[in-house]
Amino acid sequence: MAGRRPRQTATMSDVARIAGVSVSTVSHVLNRTRTVAPDTVRLVHDAVAACGYVPEKQARQQREEFGTIGLAMSAISNPYFADVVHGLDRRATKEGYSLLLAETHDDADTELRAVGELLRRRVSAIVLAPSGDAARTLSYARQAGIPVTVLDRFVREEVDQIGVENIESTARLVDHLAEIGHTRIAMISGRPGLATSEERVRGYRRGLERNNIPRRDEYLVPGDSQAPPAQHAVTKLLHLSRPPTALVVGNNQMTIGTMRGLRSAGIRVPDDIALVAFDDFEWSDLFQPRLTAIAQPTLMIGEQAFELALSRISHPDLPPRRVLIQPTFQHRDSCGCGSGEDGGSAR
Repeated sequence: MAGRRPRQTATMSDVARIAGVSVSTVSHVLNRTRTVAPDTVRLVHDAVAACGYVPEKQARQQREEFGTIGLAMSAISNPYFADVVHGLDRRATKEGYSLLLAETHDDADTELRAVGELLRRRVSAIVLAPSGDAARTLSYARQAGIPVTVLDRFVREEVDQIGVENIESTARLVDHLAEIGHTRIAMISGRPGLATSEERVRGYRRGLERNNIPRRDEYLVPGDSQAPPAQHAVTKLLHLSRPPTALVVGNNQMTIGTMRGLRSAGIRVPDDIALVAFDDFEWSDLFQPRLTAIAQPTLMIGEQAFELALSRISHPDLPPRRVLIQPTFQHRDSCGCGSGEDGGSAR
């Protein structure tokens, strides 16, 4: 897999034949020179991925002369990804490379188009924070012979990958809440289909199980990895006949929505409800109360992602690597340990 060389025979005519459209239509889709029906656009991009066609494709040596790493991810404004990008850029600059960013919106079709655009710009390698279904994108890049490093969310495909340990880390948050007396522990989870979301839900359930806390389906509410849905999830949880006394939140964006929802409802943290979260903020200790959270070493993740990409450029025949980084538990105030309450029977 890693050592495959770019296919040299794919042409625009091949794409047109596979998609069942004209060559001119393929040209309009790829060059965005005319509006084309969405279904036809998808057919063309699927055909591009199937045959590995890259317009104006150059040999690997020529691509490397451009010294550019393509970075495809969603929510570049997210503080987590912003810090990862900073780590990538810092390391890339040191090695004489530049970054070219493309937004994927966590959508498989958009992701495929974004990676296609990066390939047309002849990047030397791609770092990808994959959508919930990145198979077509990874196949496309593999057919084009471009090194890919998967970031943050692990995939089943044999490819270089880097991310943090999510399951046991989330379970530790539940452990901590259980240790201080909580049994009504809810979770606001991330977008379904994302590896990180699923792993953190598994960690939440593992924590409940090993603390002999019964699982309640109504206590697991999706927040779609964004602030507004998380705020709605808080409202739903607070209106239960027996609302939770503690919350585990699956990422930093949802933590913001959760805090807004609690504040709107007049619920105080940690006096009325304990709050812990996955993802730390640079300014978490400025929250009142300060946020108890799992902290990811974002700068290091970005730097190591670049190292994986760089080594793959130089040594394409290396076996795929999977780097799992341990995050850290930041114990602060929002869990209620310093509130003076004894975690009585109501919990």
